Amino acid sequence: MNLAKRIIPCLDVKNGETVKGVNFVSLRSAGDPVELGKAYSEQGADELVFLDITASFEERKTFTDMVTRVATEINIPFTVGGGINELADVERMLYAGADKVSINSAALRRPELIEEIAKRFGSQVCVVAIDARMEAPPSPPEGGTIAPKTIEAPSGAVGGAWYCYLKGGRERVERGLFEWAHEAQERGAGEILFTSMDHDGVKQGYANEALARLAEDLTIPIIASGGAGAKEHFRDAFTIGHADAALAASVFHFGEIPIPVLKQYLRQEGINVRMT
Repeated sequence: MNLAKRIIPCLDVKNGETVKGVNFVSLRSAGDPVELGKAYSEQGADELVFLDITASFEERKTFTDMVTRVATEINIPFTVGGGINELADVERMLYAGADKVSINSAALRRPELIEEIAKRFGSQVCVVAIDARMEAPPSPPEGGTIAPKTIEAPSGAVGGAWYCYLKGGRERVERGLFEWAHEAQERGAGEILFTSMDHDGVKQGYANEALARLAEDLTIPIIASGGAGAKEHFRDAFTIGHADAALAASVFHFGEIPIPVLKQYLRQEGINVRMT
């Protein structure tokens, strides 16, 4: 059988509590991140992701004490992201108990950071998170053309391009999703965590066409993020989007899809998942 697909609850942390929003805004509380993480570990989650969603914007460091508390309560791998800008931040998170770190804004600003993490700690530690949105490309100057790298809509999409964002989705950069993901892989990223900002919290399914193109273009694992609202959406992320893992938040936080029920469904659909 192929490698087991992973189910990964994501806990967006702000001011010490788990929050969830729609399209990166309208946040509401979802509980204590340590207690939630412990519960997901017991329910059979394969991994966890903790993201300090305002750390990059407010230039704060991810709270090390929360990571330490999480490490003492769970026995599955977990990734920490938010406010990680240099090797010292990575070292602090790993020393506190994290298994991997997720970098987004810092990597876009200084791509060499990916190489530095991979060289120092190994590629398996470095998850490059990409927040992207499909938008109409800018109008070219009169008589001019748009740079080819911005015109990279996935197969089936018309008139749009996937642009990357930093600072928790607040600021667009002129980097295309696919070329940036490829560069991140070449620099040593161990995984790509792709979140479609338009799908985030809407619960209408993942961005499967973009996922499928990433899976075709890259050789490292792709984690799907943004859009889970039903068990079928996880199935489609694996069968249509060819993702290696599916990350979700609100459907787990608010008890809409229990992890054991989801895994049993996926197994029935012929998808290889680890059962506890």
